[in-house]
Amino acid sequence: MDTIVTLTEQEKTELRETQQKLQSLVADMLTPDDFSKIRQILQKAIVNGTLQRNTFGLHPILFDMQTAAITAEEIGLNRASILAILLHDCVALGEVSPEYVGREFGSDVAHIIHGLSRVNEIYQKNPSIETENFRDLLLSFAEDMRVIFIIIASRVNLMRQIKERGTEEERQRVASEASVLYAPLAHKLGLYLIKRELEDLSLKYLQPDVFYMIKEKLSQTRASRDAYIARFIEPIERNLQAAGLKFHVKGRTKSIHSIWQKMQKQKCKFEGIYDLFAIRIILDSPLEKEKQDCWQVFSIVTDMYRPNPKRLRDWLSVPKSNGYESLHITVMGPEGKWVEIQIRTERMDEIAERGLAAHWRYKGVKDSGTKLEEWLKDIRSALENQTSSDEQLMNQFKVDLYSDEVFVFTPKGDLFKLQKGATVLDFAFHIHTNIGCHCTGALVNGKNVHIHTKLQSGDQVEILTSAKQLPKRDWLNFAVTTKARNKIRQSLNEQETKNLAFAKEALDRKFRNRKIEPDEAVMMRMVKRLGFRQMNDFYRSIADEQIDANTVVERYEEQVEREANPQLFTTENRSADGFVRTLTDEERGTASDVLVIDNNIKGVEYSLAKCCNPIYGDDVFGFVTINRGIKIHRTTCPNAQRLQEQMGYRIIRARWAGKGGSQYCVSLHIVGHDDIGIVNNITSIINKEKSVLLRGISIQSSDDGLFSGTLTVMTDDNKQVNQLLKKLQTVKGVKSITR
Repeated sequence: MDTIVTLTEQEKTELRETQQKLQSLVADMLTPDDFSKIRQILQKAIVNGTLQRNTFGLHPILFDMQTAAITAEEIGLNRASILAILLHDCVALGEVSPEYVGREFGSDVAHIIHGLSRVNEIYQKNPSIETENFRDLLLSFAEDMRVIFIIIASRVNLMRQIKERGTEEERQRVASEASVLYAPLAHKLGLYLIKRELEDLSLKYLQPDVFYMIKEKLSQTRASRDAYIARFIEPIERNLQAAGLKFHVKGRTKSIHSIWQKMQKQKCKFEGIYDLFAIRIILDSPLEKEKQDCWQVFSIVTDMYRPNPKRLRDWLSVPKSNGYESLHITVMGPEGKWVEIQIRTERMDEIAERGLAAHWRYKGVKDSGTKLEEWLKDIRSALENQTSSDEQLMNQFKVDLYSDEVFVFTPKGDLFKLQKGATVLDFAFHIHTNIGCHCTGALVNGKNVHIHTKLQSGDQVEILTSAKQLPKRDWLNFAVTTKARNKIRQSLNEQETKNLAFAKEALDRKFRNRKIEPDEAVMMRMVKRLGFRQMNDFYRSIADEQIDANTVVERYEEQVEREANPQLFTTENRSADGFVRTLTDEERGTASDVLVIDNNIKGVEYSLAKCCNPIYGDDVFGFVTINRGIKIHRTTCPNAQRLQEQMGYRIIRARWAGKGGSQYCVSLHIVGHDDIGIVNNITSIINKEKSVLLRGISIQSSDDGLFSGTLTVMTDDNKQVNQLLKKLQTVKGVKSITR
């Protein structure tokens, strides 16, 4: 990054204009003393040269002022938020201390800056939101609602300015984050204009051909569209005026992103999308007459045009959790075209445009800041559940943000709100975890239904429980809410822990009854001989009564005898079927050679892909996974083509930096005549090879007199592997052997 020395002439002009605009927006919030103190702090930072341009070369002071202007004008936040935006860089760079900010500007400002600093620290660790830091990022957001608003405003500001800045990869990363996280956040907070802009700009950077195609089509059809809207509105305006209503009408074209989504959903071209616009009737009504006037407009419009009853959306009676209030209807207009009409008041429209923050401007309206507390609790609940992977958490988060809502009632008439698609089981966990864990079904509108029944708005639900009921794994197939899924997983984990402990205790009791003190190493070998890879799988089979504990004790005694007298358990000319050998950890090598990743960067953490087991000397490439770092694959990997075609943007270059004496795991597939003698010859050749260790061998016979299996060896590089393949191919009875 370049240290800021001077502003360009264009930046000076933009800074003056933005400063004047911001001062006019916050003149009633900030005092002259506030402006004076901020100017001194920023001038000091410029003189000291501590402020730096960001990745895209944007001037931090200008960028923060632009973000503050967006926050004030398009969201409507107050003094503390504006000051926090202007000061957070200076606090992070040590120009002023948090204590100074708290003392001079108030503890509220210092608190918001602390939240912004946490988010910035996370981004400095890893710029991608789909990483192990994602959990911390959400926690930072959930601490203070104003931090969410500010971060969204900052991302809108950045998206507006990066068209010709940075690399294409950086632009796509920023656009992807905006699409995955920030647009859904804006939607949930009711910032519909900002959400629409973020989605459109994301599409512009991620799929420019699609974006400009739809934009050009909209431009070409604008004249005919405007003419149709005018013909449609004219009689409505005449009848509303006759009714004595104060109003104005707006026609709004759908966003480019939403048009593209419809094209994909309906699998049609642009010309196949008919509802490209919506009409908005906005009333100037006093608070006490808002609903009455909206329903009067509904009556007038539906008398003129035939409505579609399936498309009625009543968010007047029960507003959305983000405060959105409106009445949506779809009617048949001239020329047989369906037209969506949104009916709302000036107050409702400002809330729809600017989100929850707009509520703070209206006295007499209950503060809706608490309406998101439920949502924030769900986020915190998911964050506290450490059993979910970050990818699972991301998916849960996106589902919760995008879903619509259903409203259901208890037998006493209490109203509860759930996401669309929620089942009886989700509702049970929503009421209380204990009720969810023991839920057996429900009475929905007086009818007995199963726990997986989906609920509809208006349902009256009485949950049925049984003390004998416990969560089952298949519950995860139909539970959709974050809380229910987290609690089910938690309960299943607790049940399994208890069952495994019970199985272990039962087996220990059998051994004690026979006065046997089992040796752990012998026990492990016996478990592997029974076909289990993990001890938990072994104990689970005992808990599920697939294996009897008495049988296990007998197998253990047999294993002891087998190891003490191996000659009693050998036979001549036996089949190779079932031959398995796994070496101990002491016999295994490790892979620690250094790779050069991407632009000659060493020391980056990576792991070798299990699907192709790359070794020193192979041609390789790196693949950036979502939550497991960089995976190294061979260029001939069976998955290589799919990864490059579907996720080429996550492919990075990689090459071996030097040979450091490490060993690598290689799997060889072998086919031969079904004779244990061949297997012995193969293992003998491998054992004679220098720097080649046999790690394991697994053989299965077929009906045609052949066996097939896998040899796992540790070796230094691909040259040794090629030499070993040549030698093994000469063994009599070996049909083929490949890596």
